[in-house]
Amino acid sequence: MYQLDAASSWQILFQDPATPVMEGIIDFHHDIMVLLIFVVFFVLFFITSIIYNFSSFNTKSTINRFSHNTDLEIAWTIIPAAVLFAIAAPSFALLYSIDELVSPSITFKAIGHQWYCHYEYSDIGSLDTNTLNLECYMVQMDDLTKGLYRLLETTSRLVLPTGVHIRALFTSADVLHSWAVPSLGVKVDSCPGRLNQAGLFFKWDGVFYGQCSDICGVNHGFMPIVVEAVSLKEYA
Repeated sequence: MYQLDAASSWQILFQDPATPVMEGIIDFHHDIMVLLIFVVFFVLFFITSIIYNFSSFNTKSTINRFSHNTDLEIAWTIIPAAVLFAIAAPSFALLYSIDELVSPSITFKAIGHQWYCHYEYSDIGSLDTNTLNLECYMVQMDDLTKGLYRLLETTSRLVLPTGVHIRALFTSADVLHSWAVPSLGVKVDSCPGRLNQAGLFFKWDGVFYGQCSDICGVNHGFMPIVVEAVSLKEYA
């Protein structure tokens, strides 16, 4: 399966997940939304009932007025707590799975600059350098060819293999940046003088688009990220 995965016009749903982490995020979101919809309608029902029964125009309803009810107070304390515990369990499991790194086969470093990304393949290179460097600038509108996305395409793409565990390191050379690619479920801050990391595992080939998600200056909106996932054979 090979695809170009970028946001479309008026899109309100998630992009197709390309990593197990993003699949987990989407599944967790859908489960929580079902619960939230139930809570919203449950609360709206009681609010509507109270407004109707206590309105001055409703002379036929008879309301039992009371100031304290121990059983009711226990119920509306225990039930929300139980709901929060039900949400917390899968939430913590997802958070730990996002932070876990499984013996990465490949490591790359993304260095944020104003306003482009610099990549270092520390596992690739000659015996002299041991590092392959790549600088990715946004393709200007005059240089775009048919089929390329406006404001999202870069002069070079970060190429990574599918089916292997990858460690990504993030830092910045000047100000705060944020390396974010929605299809991969990755959004990691790039901080000057600090290394952050994330794990990647591509499930299929494709080109995945993202952008810097931290306001990093006047050209913040012109700092795209493009990741191309290819087979391990093609990557080698």
